[in-house]
Amino acid sequence: MTANIFAIRPEPGLAATISAARSMSLEIVGEPLFEIRPVAWSAPDPAEVDALLIGSANVFRHGGPQLDKFRGTPVHAVGRTTAELAESAGFTVERTGSSGLQSLLQTGGGTSPGIRRYLRLSGAERVPLEVPTGVVIAERIVYDAAPIAIPPEFERMLRAGGIVLLHSAAAARHFAGECDRLGIPKSALRLAALGPRITEMLEGEWGDIRHAEAPNDAALLALAKDMCQDR
Repeated sequence: MTANIFAIRPEPGLAATISAARSMSLEIVGEPLFEIRPVAWSAPDPAEVDALLIGSANVFRHGGPQLDKFRGTPVHAVGRTTAELAESAGFTVERTGSSGLQSLLQTGGGTSPGIRRYLRLSGAERVPLEVPTGVVIAERIVYDAAPIAIPPEFERMLRAGGIVLLHSAAAARHFAGECDRLGIPKSALRLAALGPRITEMLEGEWGDIRHAEAPNDAALLALAKDMCQDR
């Protein structure tokens, strides 16, 4: 039996998720519950940075003029989409990961005399990292995701039940809070999350909570497809 699938991530990621879903013969209702906005930031000295550590393509969409100072600095990108946008923005991608920033960091290598100096550019909501020996990380926040209230028509659809895709911990918190505010029955909703960190923070009587096998859209959509077939 099929089920309604809802995606709530901000644009342009939402459009990408819907396109990928349709290639898998999945129909998704998209309603962005966040708006990405740039945050003013000050860049450190580029001479003190060996590589940029980037966990989202939004860095290159919203990084602003300060980002131009690092066009000669290699990029370590969390995944293919981020790497492609980095290259289209004129940056050189040195490494592209597939299992999150932590695994990328663990295999990042070092510079003589053995210290790798990263500049991590991210959104205000970011995954905490364990810094391995021989690695130094400076951090700057370059964008934020402003939450948007669930509109009435989307509320009506959610009350009918379905599967909700959660791409971040911020999305999980905001969505749960909106369900509480509006009195949307959680038992009618099943949650498909990008990773275990998201599922661990979810509370309440949800119909089901699962996480994808890998932190990417393909794995998340495959999970949603399996969940559709469960009922």
